[in-house]
Amino acid sequence: MSGLVNALVIVAVAALVIVRQFRARRIDADRRWWLVPVILVAVALSQHGLLDSRHPTESALLLAVELLIGLVTGAGWAWTTRIWTAADGAVWSRSTTASVGVWIAGIAVRAGLFALGTWLGVHQESSALLLSLAGTLALRSWILVLRARSCTSVGRPATAYGDGMPAPAGKERV
Repeated sequence: MSGLVNALVIVAVAALVIVRQFRARRIDADRRWWLVPVILVAVALSQHGLLDSRHPTESALLLAVELLIGLVTGAGWAWTTRIWTAADGAVWSRSTTASVGVWIAGIAVRAGLFALGTWLGVHQESSALLLSLAGTLALRSWILVLRARSCTSVGRPATAYGDGMPAPAGKERV
C-alpha cells in the first residue's frame, strides 16, 4: 500500500476509536479484542521501509520509542476509562476527560518524535505509526478486559483516574 493509503487507514482508525470512546460501550471479555491490532500489525509489516537503510540505528531507536509511546498511551487511556457494572451484570465503559489529556499528550509526543527524526534526517514511514496504534489499541483493550473481569468477579465498579475525588463545590450565593 502507498503512504497515502496508510495515512487514510491511520486517520480512519483513530477517528473511529476516538469517536467511539466517549459513548458508553459494553465490554465483552470473550470478544476478539485483539483482532484490529493484529490487522494493523499485518498492514504495517507488509510495508517496506519500516527502518531507514541509511540510518538503521537511529530509525530503530525512533521505532522503539514510537512503540513505547503507543504502549504508554494505551495504558493511560485504559486507566482513565471509567467502567461499571449494570444491574444485569454487564460491564460498560466510557472514556473520561482525562482520556482526552492522554490522547493529546500522546499526539504531542509523537509529533515531537517525528520532528526529531526529521531533524536527524531519518526517513520515516507511516508503518511505525500503524504499529504504535496497534500497541495502543491492544494494551488498552487488554487492560479493560482485565478490569472488566475483576469488576464482575468482585461485584463492584472498577475505579478510573479521578474516582473518589470530592465533587466540586457549587457557587456560594452572595
